[in-house]
Amino acid sequence: MHSAELLVRDHTVYACVMGSRAFGLASEGSDTDRRGVFLAPTPLFWRFDKPPAHVEGPAEEQFSWELERFCELALRANPNILECLHSPLVEHADDTGRELLALRGAFLSRRVHETFTGYAYGQRRKLESDVRTHGAPRWKHAMHLLRLLASARDVLRTGVLTVDVGERREQLLAVKRGEVPWSEVEARMARLEREAGEALRRTPLPAQPDRGRIEDFLVRVRRASALRAG
Repeated sequence: MHSAELLVRDHTVYACVMGSRAFGLASEGSDTDRRGVFLAPTPLFWRFDKPPAHVEGPAEEQFSWELERFCELALRANPNILECLHSPLVEHADDTGRELLALRGAFLSRRVHETFTGYAYGQRRKLESDVRTHGAPRWKHAMHLLRLLASARDVLRTGVLTVDVGERREQLLAVKRGEVPWSEVEARMARLEREAGEALRRTPLPAQPDRGRIEDFLVRVRRASALRAG
């Protein structure tokens, strides 16, 4: 096994299932997308060759980030990373992983509006290009875009990020099956964008994430790892 894969095998602090299974949108043939966070032992950072910031594998559909990289991306309100922290399907969490989960709220801020809707804007342009070129969008992507926009609106309204679509499942799967006209899908997207903008003005979320709290956690974890090695 490659040394990077050993980091994932031996030092994972948090692991979850993401994708359609976490969103409550899985069907018979859906993949199981696994995401994780590993803590590279502190002495590895004392060498010229630093440990990797992320590792693909060893299993199919598996991807992991080193804790510091994961925290950096979460502080920037990266949608994929924030949703990973809020997956309802947690497969593993040790003491460090549980502490990371307890800090979930510290990563959330008004930045989610910019990052979620910015990402959605880029994806929407791709869908519009598909419609021009092929006469129809990729319906699965259209479904996930609606899901993401609703998620952005709801986290801004409530201050809580919910990953499972719940009662919106059938409505979204109808989009995936191509049963909803593109004009209607576009109208829904526009409405969700508008509602997210309105939610931003009244959101309970702070302007910035609690970077200091996250950094304290990271330093403490790094120090404990160094002492164990020593």
